[in-house]
Amino acid sequence: MTVTAPPAPARSARRRRQRQRIPYALLLPALLGLAFLVLPLVGLLVRAPWSALPEQLSSPEVWQALKLSLISATAATAVSLVLGVPLAWLLARTTFPGRRFIRALVTLPLVLPPVVGGVALLLVLGRNGIVGRWLDSAFGLTLPFTTPGVVLAEAFVAMPFLVISVEGALRAADPRYEEAAATLGASRLTAFRRVTLPLVAPGIGAGAVLAWARALGEFGATITFAGNFPGRTQTMPLAVYLAMESDPEAAIALSLVLLAVSVAVLAGLRDRWLSAP
Repeated sequence: MTVTAPPAPARSARRRRQRQRIPYALLLPALLGLAFLVLPLVGLLVRAPWSALPEQLSSPEVWQALKLSLISATAATAVSLVLGVPLAWLLARTTFPGRRFIRALVTLPLVLPPVVGGVALLLVLGRNGIVGRWLDSAFGLTLPFTTPGVVLAEAFVAMPFLVISVEGALRAADPRYEEAAATLGASRLTAFRRVTLPLVAPGIGAGAVLAWARALGEFGATITFAGNFPGRTQTMPLAVYLAMESDPEAAIALSLVLLAVSVAVLAGLRDRWLSAP
């Protein structure tokens, strides 16, 4: 007796059904993980003082913290762009001894506790620090516990996000375009400015958004290096921490603002992160 194989569309549909069957051993921990990540955010929305929210967010202290957070995060992102894009190009397009070690050092702030980063900044840029002592004696410039100190602390923790994003974009870009520009007489700087930057512009944009969001949410390095002075160094995360001790409803209201910013960042990066099949 001859056994006839099922037609190709039927085999394809059966394979799709088999792939769609989720083992219960994986489904349960997956659902628990989803609940673990989502339920705290749901609790924040449920317990939010919606009726008192306009009053909570209209206080001068909140607006001071929000204004300082937006300004300092934007300035930190600008610093990251100016310094991080050339650094990413150096790591992606050149070969030199110790490049892997340098890349590890660049990504170290991603895993380093932010408080440790703040202590390190104090030891280097503090009034008695390695560089801070010279800045104070030569220029009378003091960085800790000032608004520029907030920008530096945020740039320290945010720049690696931009460097990693831009380096990945540079490695994905075809270097033959730059080589063609060089054969036409363009200098390496001109090729970088006219060819490379337009090629990796989406990666730079994504890295800048990530760096800005990371700078906006920075807490540990900021409070260690810049302190928590209202109107001068108190950013939104520091205001949330302070409000939790005296006014939990205000802390929830401030947390909602930061949550809204995070959702906006994810929405801005949806083509890069959320379009996966």
